[in-house]
Amino acid sequence: MKKIYASAAEAISQIHDGATLMVGGFGLVGIPEQLILALVDKGTKELTVISNNCGTDDWGLGLLLKNRQIKKMIGSYVGENKEFERQVLAGEIEVELNPQGTLAERIRAGGAGIPAFFTPAGVGTVIARNKEVREFQGKEYVLETALKADVSLVRAAYGDEAGNLIYNKTARNFNPMMAAAGKITIAEVENLLPIGELNPDHIHTPGIYVQGLLMARQEKRIERLTTRSV
Repeated sequence: MKKIYASAAEAISQIHDGATLMVGGFGLVGIPEQLILALVDKGTKELTVISNNCGTDDWGLGLLLKNRQIKKMIGSYVGENKEFERQVLAGEIEVELNPQGTLAERIRAGGAGIPAFFTPAGVGTVIARNKEVREFQGKEYVLETALKADVSLVRAAYGDEAGNLIYNKTARNFNPMMAAAGKITIAEVENLLPIGELNPDHIHTPGIYVQGLLMARQEKRIERLTTRSV
């Protein structure tokens, strides 16, 4: 049985200034909303955050940006976050942008214990600057290193007390690979069930990768309810 946290504040209490975090989600889809809010309230700073992007100005990782709690961002694009764009252009934040597939594979490699890999993505561009480029079968590939984190924060639709997780549709995104690549993984789940309640064939993340769980409601600001008159 895994550690079950009573609050988001308790769940992130072990995260210290200067930590490297992986944060699941794609924009606002599948982000651990309450864990991020707890980090905002705690004021943890000098963070290196590995995530696809920084959400929006007023939600998700955008709140940490606004509070200047992120020192370095490793992601795939700036997105629709005006504050993120402003900090990047002003040189106020260190940014490492990756092709999205490369970012995903760097995280997956970190969880699989693979230190580095070669990919054709980015050859001949600034992405390959100061990196080893090698030719295989007449084609050039750039060497990319794996990514790991001190703590991974993920979100799932269902979890059991053994830490097994099931994600909902596209909310799966980066969450499974990040769960495997963190030294410690904390899962924010919408539904927490007793051991044995989840169908083993439906589990996306085995409990071996998860050290703690928090049951919490999410606002899901990405979702919109649309109705029509009959």
